[in-house]
Amino acid sequence: MQQRTIQKPVEVIGIGLHKGEPIKLRLEPLNADAGIVFYRKDIALNIPLSPSSVVDTRMATVIGDNEKGSISTIEHFLSAVYAYGIDNMRVIVDGNEMPIMDGSSISFCLLLDEAGIQELDVPKKILRLKKEVEVQDGEKYVKLLPSDKASFDFKIKFDHPVIGEQRQIFELSTHNFIEEIARARTFGFAKDIQYLQSQNLALGASLQNAIGLDNHKVLNPEGLRFENEFARHKILDAMGDMLVSGYNILAKYESFAGSHHLNYELTKKLLSNSKNYEIVAVETLQSREFAKSFA
Repeated sequence: MQQRTIQKPVEVIGIGLHKGEPIKLRLEPLNADAGIVFYRKDIALNIPLSPSSVVDTRMATVIGDNEKGSISTIEHFLSAVYAYGIDNMRVIVDGNEMPIMDGSSISFCLLLDEAGIQELDVPKKILRLKKEVEVQDGEKYVKLLPSDKASFDFKIKFDHPVIGEQRQIFELSTHNFIEEIARARTFGFAKDIQYLQSQNLALGASLQNAIGLDNHKVLNPEGLRFENEFARHKILDAMGDMLVSGYNILAKYESFAGSHHLNYELTKKLLSNSKNYEIVAVETLQSREFAKSFA
């Protein structure tokens, strides 16, 4: 399996979740071993994708520089990039956040479909886990376990009648991602949105780009896309956050009540010790199943 980029540049305009302003997103091909590179066009700032670039994880994954500038809410976009197995691409925005689109990843999948996939003349490298890595916060945890398959197992528990306890298990493939995960939307509680907007945050939030909940029910007239849409969206987030490592990861990801912050701590802990992992070409793997994930 070879490294991947996109065949041609593509553009889309969407609303930013926090500022509520239009954001132009442009994707451009890059050569082999260039990685995923973000670029703030309005301030001419390059931001490489790496845990060392993460500056905030409270409400989303934010990369950049606290003094020069940053880009927020990259995880929904990156989850699609992860699922499509794209290794090299320039991601250009003209503001401090990615467009939220409909609150899921499906619009980014459609954008990548429009761009097309270009295979390069260099073997694709992935991160293969060698030792279990875990981060805990009380009963909450995220962990990676060695496996010859890439999969995600996420459990959540909310004291809310619509959510309650949910679980989703997902085995990585582009097709399965589109069918099972990509359309799962982010969610928020009405009481929290009111507070955030009073702080000039979540100004672009609406029922067109999130699942809204009051104390008893879903506020969206169309209802949910999946019965356990909340757990599915948590996998979507986790996939995007894992790509901050710079690689697709051959491992089993498992979590209870994980968050952007715990995912960030996990990637940081993973990469802090070279005994935890190895970077290998996909063609050297004993199992050929991983390459088939992106067929």
